[in-house]
Amino acid sequence: MKLSDPSQLLPGLPERSKILIVRLRSLGDLVLETPAISGLREWRPDLQISVLVEPRFAAVFEGNREISEIISSGRFSPTVKELRRREFSVAYNQHGGPRSALLTAASGANVRVGWKGYQFSLAYNVRVPDVPEFYGAPIVHAVEHRISQFYATGLPRGPIPRAQVFPQADALSAVRTALAEGGLEPGTRYAVLQPGARLQLMRWPLEKFASVAAWLREEYKIISVVNLGPGDAEIWAAAHRLMRHCILIPRPLALRELIALIAEARIFVGNDSGPIHIAAAAGRPIVALYGPTNPAQWHPWQAEYRAFHTGALFHPTRGDKSMAESEPRPIASIMVEEVVNACDALLREN
Repeated sequence: MKLSDPSQLLPGLPERSKILIVRLRSLGDLVLETPAISGLREWRPDLQISVLVEPRFAAVFEGNREISEIISSGRFSPTVKELRRREFSVAYNQHGGPRSALLTAASGANVRVGWKGYQFSLAYNVRVPDVPEFYGAPIVHAVEHRISQFYATGLPRGPIPRAQVFPQADALSAVRTALAEGGLEPGTRYAVLQPGARLQLMRWPLEKFASVAAWLREEYKIISVVNLGPGDAEIWAAAHRLMRHCILIPRPLALRELIALIAEARIFVGNDSGPIHIAAAAGRPIVALYGPTNPAQWHPWQAEYRAFHTGALFHPTRGDKSMAESEPRPIASIMVEEVVNACDALLREN
C-alpha cells in the first residue's frame, strides 16, 4: 500500500477491509467518536470497523450496528495479540496518549494513522496535521478534530452526522425499576440533573440546581432525577439535604444504565461532563453550564441546547484541548433565572 498520497488510502482499500479505531477513554470523548464512525460507514458501508476501548466505557458503543466489533483494552501483551490476530489494514489512533500510540504501533496494521506532533508520533506512518494547519482555524469542535484523520485519508468532506447511543432493553427496564423504587410513578416525566463535574471550578452550585428542580416540578410537573457519579462523593451529603424533592439514585449507575436513564428524560440540565454528550446523542434537549472548558470545542453536537459560560478566553494548545487564559466570572455567577428561562424555551420547543 503506497503512502505517498494519504488522501487515496481509504478510497483504495479493498472491499470489507478491516479498520481499527483506538479510543480508550473517556465518556464524552467516546460518545463524540460516533459521528466520525457514522460518516465513514455512510460513505463505505463495506468496511469492517473495530473500536479498541477500555471495558468500563464499552457500553457507549453497545448496539451500534456501524461498529463490527468492540475490543476490550486490557493488559498490553494479550491486547496486542488480539489486535494482530485480526489483521487490520489501517489503525487510527484517535486517543493520542502514550499507551494508545504503543498499541497502534504494535497492532500489526500496515497503515498507522495519528496526529502530527503528538506523543510517540514515530508510531505512525501517516501523520495528520493538527487543527490550525488542517482547518486553518485555531479551534474546532472535538468532533471535527476527530474526523480530520478520516478526511486526510480520503473520506469526502461533507455534513458530519450526529452522535449516537443505543439504550438497551434490559438497562431501560432496570432504570425504570430503580426510579419506581425511588418514588417515581410510571409515566411521570422526569429531568436528569448533573450537578457533578471533574473539578470544583466546573460545578454550578447545588442550591441552584435545587431551585431549577423546584421550578420544573411546579411549572411542568417534571420530577428531577439527580445523577451523581463515582467522582461526586464529596457532594452526596449536600445533594441529599438540598434536593429532598428529587430522586437521588442511591448508587452510581453503570454506564449502560446511565445511557438508559438519560435517553428517556424530558430534559437534561448539567455541568460540562460526559453525560451532556450522552444526552445530545439520545436527542434530549440540554441546558449546559461551562466553567473553564471551551464550549466551542465541547458543546453538545447537533442537539437542541442552550449553553451558559463564564466568558472565559481560551488559548488553543493541541487538537481538542485549550487552556483558559482568563475567566471574568465564576460558574456560580450564572443565574437561576437564566437556566430556568432556557429550560422553559426548550420545553416549549420540544
